[in-house]
Parts: sequence; structure tokens; C-alpha cells
Amino acid sequence: MQKRILGKSGLEVSALGLGCMGLSYAYGPATDTQDAIKLIRSAFERGVTFFDSAEAYGPFKNEELLGEALAPMRDKVVIATKFGFIDGLVSSGMDSRPENIRAMTEAALKRLKTDRIDLLYQHRVDPNVPMVDVAGTVKELIEQGKVKHFGLSEAGVNSIRQAHAVQPVTALQSEYSLWWREPEKEILPMLEELGIGFVPFSPLGKGFLTGAINENTQFDKTDYRNTVPRFDAENRKANQAMVNVVTDLAAQKKVTPAQIALAWLLAQKPWIVPIPGTTKLHRLEENIGGADVVLTEADLNEIGAALSKVTVQGARYPAHMQNRVGR
Repeated sequence: MQKRILGKSGLEVSALGLGCMGLSYAYGPATDTQDAIKLIRSAFERGVTFFDSAEAYGPFKNEELLGEALAPMRDKVVIATKFGFIDGLVSSGMDSRPENIRAMTEAALKRLKTDRIDLLYQHRVDPNVPMVDVAGTVKELIEQGKVKHFGLSEAGVNSIRQAHAVQPVTALQSEYSLWWREPEKEILPMLEELGIGFVPFSPLGKGFLTGAINENTQFDKTDYRNTVPRFDAENRKANQAMVNVVTDLAAQKKVTPAQIALAWLLAQKPWIVPIPGTTKLHRLEENIGGADVVLTEADLNEIGAALSKVTVQGARYPAHMQNRVGR
């Protein structure tokens, strides 16, 4: 697989990473540990060198899983994880106090079976802790060699600038895909200006852009998508128009809708590295194939023109989570 560098940081990763959240958290029952390890190692064998986790995924289970899976090839991969919630529990609220960042980092190093975290993100901006304190704490961890690079997730323009002034930000991780293009307004131009890489999560629209989900799809009762307005049955039916655009082009190119969605992201900027997640080996192979799909200027214009006629229905987060993004 081709490599990309996140912004001006010098951090080189595979053009597609693996988002590991769904192996342990949010999308129904956790994957069997041995099956998950097999999937992670299969990703590495196929050229993936960038693996994304967080203390909150489980909590803690996902980091432990990554630590075990990647131990044999630790020096050949880039591991990213995140801090920022009380006891790793999203439901308990945010905690980016310096003492918690330090404690979480020490615990994560043990769970990940490593002596350094390649990319450490603040999972969400904490309104109760000044960004200069957060960035300053991570800067100290970088000076100590425990962390290599600093990242932010779902942060807004002001927070990114404040953090970057204290400790250069290597990457921003936020949602970006064909059906969530909000970052194009302010975020992408600013990242380009500052030389910060962009790591889109949910590049396949939480599975919707694969074409495998429709208005009749029933999610597991523990699946997070049950709470997302965009996944209401009525909105899924309305949003099918978006999938139809992708499916039509995929048929022309003799590839899959997922591969078109990933190729579209990769075509936007050379410093964008999507991190699709999956629990299935055949989907992993399909996603990796997306890195080989080349979209021409004509293809991109065709997609843009078709999508300009489609209005996506439904919010991407439940109301109680909206205040955690874009600060």
C-alpha cells in the first residue's frame, strides 16, 4: 500500500489506516478476541501500518487488544490512541486535566505493551480545561519520549490554533465522508495552512455508504446507530439517494461503493488518511482495495454535481452529544 505523511509532521503511515473501535465498542457485541487479533494482523500483512484506538473503546479493552495483536510488529506500525473521559467512560463526561492525561498515558502504555504512543489525541475538547494546559501536558510527554505526536479529535478552528501554538498538532481526527462534508468549510483550509494532517473517521458513513444498509436494516440493540438521527428508518430511506450516486459510479468503474467512498476521500488531499473500521476480513480486503482506485477529475466532478442535488437528512449525533464537537 502507498504511504502518506500526516501534514508537515514527518509521520509516515499507510494511505488507509484501521479504525479499531468497532472491534470492542459501539457497533454491537465485541468481536471474539482471537478473531479481532487475526483481523488486525491481517491488516498489517496487507500493508496497513496505522492503527487507531482509544481508552474509551471498551473502556480499555481495545487498547489491550491492540497491544496483544501488534506486539510482534510493534516497530513497524504507528499506534494512535486517545484520552479525555472520566475513567474512560464517555457517559461520565470529559476529563482532560493534566494529571488525568499523565495517568491515562502511563496506563495506556501498559495496555498497549509499548514504551511510546506514536500519536496521542485529545478525544474531545474539554471546556473545563484550557487548551494551553492540554497541549502543554502532551508537550511534556513528548519531551519525555512517552509520546511522539499530538493530535486532536472533533476540535474546532479556535481550539486547533490554540493547541498548535503550544505543541504542533500532527493530525486532526474528525468525521468526513461523502455524506458529511462540513470540514470543507473551515477545517480543511486551516489544516492546509498549518500543515496538519487529517484522519477522517467514519469514512464510509458508519457503513451506510457501502450500500449494505437500507430502511429495513435492523441493528443489534447495543448498536450506537440506533441513537443516531441520521439512521432513523425514515432518514435512511431519504438518504438512499446519496448511496445511489456512489453505487452508480462504482458500477461504471467495476468496483464497490465502499471503494469509491474511500477513493474520493484520498483524492481530496495528499495528507488525508481515512481509517475505515470493520470486523470482517472480506470487508477489510475490500476497503484496502479502495486505495488502488483512481478517480479522475471528471469522476470527481460527476460525484460533486450529483451530490449537490442530494440533501442528507438527519443529524449525525444525538442531541446530547452535539455539544461535544467542533469546539
